[in-house]
Amino acid sequence: MSAVHSVLKDTFGYDAFRGPQQAIVEHVTGGGDALVLMPTGGGKSLCYQIPAIVRQQQGHGVAIVVSPLIALMHDQVGALHEAGVKAAFLNSSLDWQQAQDVEWQMQSGQLTLLYVAPERLVTPRFLGLLDDLFAQGQLALFAIDEAHCVSQWGHDFRPEYRALSVLHERYAGVPRIALTATADDLTRADIVERLHLEQAEQFVSSFDRPNIRYTIVEKKDVTNQLVRLIKNDHEGEAGVVYCLSRRRVEELAQTLQDNGINALPYHAGLPSETRQLHQNRFLREDGIVVVATIAFGMGIDKPDVRFVAHVDMPRNIEGYYQETGRGGRDGLPAHAWMAYGISDVLNQRRMIDEGNADEAFKAALRGKLDALLTLAEATDCRRQRLLQYFGEASQPCGNCDNCLNPPAIWDGTDAARKLLSTIFRVHEMSQLTFGAGHIMDVLRGKVTDKVTQYLHDKISTFGIGKEYSEQQLRGVMRQLLATGALGLHKVTSENSGHVFDTLTLTPQSRVVLRGGMQVLLRESVAATRTRSSKRTSPTSAAAINLGPDAQVRFINLKAWRSEVAKAHDLPAYVIFNDATLVGIAERNPQTLDDLQGISGIGAKKLEAYGQEVLRVVGLSN
Repeated sequence: MSAVHSVLKDTFGYDAFRGPQQAIVEHVTGGGDALVLMPTGGGKSLCYQIPAIVRQQQGHGVAIVVSPLIALMHDQVGALHEAGVKAAFLNSSLDWQQAQDVEWQMQSGQLTLLYVAPERLVTPRFLGLLDDLFAQGQLALFAIDEAHCVSQWGHDFRPEYRALSVLHERYAGVPRIALTATADDLTRADIVERLHLEQAEQFVSSFDRPNIRYTIVEKKDVTNQLVRLIKNDHEGEAGVVYCLSRRRVEELAQTLQDNGINALPYHAGLPSETRQLHQNRFLREDGIVVVATIAFGMGIDKPDVRFVAHVDMPRNIEGYYQETGRGGRDGLPAHAWMAYGISDVLNQRRMIDEGNADEAFKAALRGKLDALLTLAEATDCRRQRLLQYFGEASQPCGNCDNCLNPPAIWDGTDAARKLLSTIFRVHEMSQLTFGAGHIMDVLRGKVTDKVTQYLHDKISTFGIGKEYSEQQLRGVMRQLLATGALGLHKVTSENSGHVFDTLTLTPQSRVVLRGGMQVLLRESVAATRTRSSKRTSPTSAAAINLGPDAQVRFINLKAWRSEVAKAHDLPAYVIFNDATLVGIAERNPQTLDDLQGISGIGAKKLEAYGQEVLRVVGLSN
């Protein structure tokens, strides 16, 4: 057995690598640089942890892992300790003496992996420590996790990551591996340039997460839509709900609590102690729903998140993919649900337009938003559209809302032409631009104070769209915005000074007006579908197929695991994940030898927990 396979088996308890893991591990262990794109839950951590262990065994010293979050460092180091690997972290949660102790352990060769934030790594003090280790040949490798943070085109750009170019300049010959779950071609090229990885081998895994079911619905009383989703499909299950604003987070968390759902708010405006408490509860307790801004989530390794819901449209497909990817990391079924409306599009456009970036950057952001809107409006397979964005061809998945329940399609070409004609006539008469609500009032023949004030009840298109509902026309607007046949113009009110978006024609509008483009739209479906039969297992999605006796063993093993996790101040899955407990429950081991070969039980865990596991299994029989 090769060195990397021995570590995989003996340390981590797995019999075989998954996907491209083996090729990546062997390449980096051999001293090569690598850029790794692998979906959330694909096993990125092993791609640098195993080379770090093997290279340390070969005398190359300590591996430095650049990680952006304290919580992630804590859990990763805790998991490595459970596996018998000497690891530590340096971050602001340590006091001065604790930090000194970690630095001493690093310098004296006692650590295999050290996790550090990018801000700390580039300080003169820490670089001086690395210089000493480099001079002694005791730097095994650098792993740069969440590498998309280095790119201004990425969805979570962090300027401090830019300084990591120092690794290439200062420590030539030390292998570097950059890892991310999300990067389109533009972001990938930026990562390569910023980190000087032009000579690195690129390993791009499939972006497909077949266990995730994608559902996108129109907003119509989104709070009640969400409550129905959780109550009908995910009651008692862990989930994450994303909102755009802090205020909305707190309001929605309270509403879910009022409806009997165990929900907690999380956003950057909460006290740090509250954020930490809520994150810890989410990681360590079953069935918690976190309502959060995008401040929550990066590096969250909780494997049994059964749903991720967006009640506001994200900024781009990369963010959407990254956030939905936090569901179903254990490979079991998970649900990615999003509700959106035209207000989401207008809000996101406004945030882009009001930003401080240059026009070229804003144009790129608008393009990314348009791609997400196109995904939301799609009438064909969601997964195909999503994977196509990342340059990956696929077949219809059979596991998204459009595949499972193909939407009814209606020809919105006539409605689109009438809408664009009305915008043209209104602007022609008043030499002003107007918002979506007013345009729809004119089109549907609704007499309002504003309509009569501007004499828009006198134009030729007044009332020519009476046969269309407001909901249908909003769908037309979203589709035209997505295809560029409708534009937005920012106007400042003379009275209030308020800035709002108005609708304008574009060169593409002429194509629609002249009949050169057909506008096919999905029938409006805002209701949340419910399962035909609710899952009644009280245990776990992982254990749903276990027999009655094995279910009892699984429940008792979960209770024991929870006690051990609390004693170690770690999430339960760090001790054993659900799949490992299922394997134990199925095998019904009677001896330590019976535990050999169960996925997730390495040598250290067998030694630490083997007898206790046998005791719990014995009590369950």
